[in-house]
Amino acid sequence: MTAIVNPSAEPVRGWRRILVLGVLALGAVVVLGRAFQLQIVERDFLIKEGDKRHIRTVEIPAHRGAIVDRRGEPLALSAPVETIWVVPSALLGSPGHVSAVAKLLGRRSSEFERYLKARQNRSFVYVSDPLSPGEAKRILSLGAPGVFSEPSYARYYPAGEVTSQLVGFCGRDGNGLEGIERAQESVLAGHVGERRVIRDRAGRVVEDNLEYQEAQPGGDVELTIDLRIQYLAYRELKDAVARNDARGGMIVVADTATGEVLAIAAQPGFNPNNLKERVSRGTRNRAVVDAFEPGSTVKPLLIAQALELGIFQPSSQIDTTPGTFKVGALTVRDVHPQGVIDLTHLLSKSSNVGAAKVGMTLGAESVWAGYQRFGFGEPVYTGFPGEASPVLRNYADWGQIATATASYGYGFSLTALHLVRAYAALANDGLMPQIRLVRGGQALPPQRAVSASTARAVRQMLEAVVAPDGTARRAAVPGYRVAGKTGTVRKIADTGGYDRKRHQAIFIGMLPAQRPRLVGLVIIDEPKAEAYYGGLVAAPVFSKVMQGAARLLQIAPDDGDQRPGPVREQTVALPGTGVDRGRRS
Repeated sequence: MTAIVNPSAEPVRGWRRILVLGVLALGAVVVLGRAFQLQIVERDFLIKEGDKRHIRTVEIPAHRGAIVDRRGEPLALSAPVETIWVVPSALLGSPGHVSAVAKLLGRRSSEFERYLKARQNRSFVYVSDPLSPGEAKRILSLGAPGVFSEPSYARYYPAGEVTSQLVGFCGRDGNGLEGIERAQESVLAGHVGERRVIRDRAGRVVEDNLEYQEAQPGGDVELTIDLRIQYLAYRELKDAVARNDARGGMIVVADTATGEVLAIAAQPGFNPNNLKERVSRGTRNRAVVDAFEPGSTVKPLLIAQALELGIFQPSSQIDTTPGTFKVGALTVRDVHPQGVIDLTHLLSKSSNVGAAKVGMTLGAESVWAGYQRFGFGEPVYTGFPGEASPVLRNYADWGQIATATASYGYGFSLTALHLVRAYAALANDGLMPQIRLVRGGQALPPQRAVSASTARAVRQMLEAVVAPDGTARRAAVPGYRVAGKTGTVRKIADTGGYDRKRHQAIFIGMLPAQRPRLVGLVIIDEPKAEAYYGGLVAAPVFSKVMQGAARLLQIAPDDGDQRPGPVREQTVALPGTGVDRGRRS
């Protein structure tokens, strides 16, 4: 049988061959074109995008500087820790390791698994608080996929609540949030380092020798406080607040010549090592950030201004009879009528009537100028975060009532450090030092507040306050002559005016009185027990703390009675005021 051949078959097979070869050629051109685009045109872009997915810049934490007291005792330290982090999808792929890791983290396996599944699309998740290197090593030794650690430093406060409000604390990121930790952040923090590494899909480091920049540790900060005195002050303050069922309190002890604060504390307090306590009202360093009306504690400053201007002398006589003094709509009252008294008696019995008459004699401008002399018109400039500024209106806005009330400590406000600085001027023969919380650097020179003779005269008067018949006999310190002043201040009521049931009990004093080395202030806020007077509530705390501080600093006791003899003076009546002006004989 003869085969029949289709003459058109050969052309069809040739056409198909050409089509296939054309398609292959076109595909090759596309592939080569795409390769050219990827390898040549977009090479830099793609490398950069690839690096984003595999090359990581890992921060090397800097060691935060320590905070120490004036004797080098540690108040804040950084310890090396490690935080565990995981790649959720990688760890979930090994259920047995999920349970093992959860057990070492102190978490329930089912809860931990749910936590990971809710975040399985993330590339990393922190699963622990900072752990010790030993604890972290135990977890990593499991060999669980997708489990890693990140080294860092955790802050630890050896003195705990004793120095908490001054030192402050750091956040989880290591930055200072409160207190000196925040104020000295630029010194303490240092500079982080970094290294560039290559990670695989599971987050493991497969190469880490690309680039490296070493971390620079932070510097140490030395505070002015003496931890021994700080502990003593904190202990006695806390005990007094509890014993008097008070709302709170504060205490400050400072060196009279340098203005360096040796102890500063407040109640209520908090433990900075306990994260849950860092949100309490105890975190406030009330001696720096809270302002109050000083009450009778400003009377010595008023008397200093009166002596400085020469309008009064120590023996000037003031008639406070009958224990009240009418100034416009205001009636100034003494708790106990004192009759005719001199300036020493005015201070020792804390006569409001006597102080008001002195203030009215001086006039608004002179009273205001006297307080300005002692720094009541400017901040203390400690550099502490949130430091409160004083409120002292210009004398042009005062009337007679404002002049009278300002004379015994109402109508303006200041901080505890303002009052300490002013009394340091009296203790330092009229030179007012800069108040300092941090040592080092150049201290500002002291300002002349009053003359040395005026400061000595007022100190001599203030010794009578601590005498057996004064208002602060409980502030006496065995072996030392003490000069000081009480204050019992009514607090402003929520509805306006002054609350008769809410007080601040205050005592501020210095020792040894003839040449003071230390000045101390104690404030007990709203004592609710039997007593609320400064001489009964605050003065005993001062006595205990200053006795211990004098012993620790080896301040020599007074040798016998070295008080200067009294100044003999004559008096001349000032018409219309009931005040006599003393003249030296």
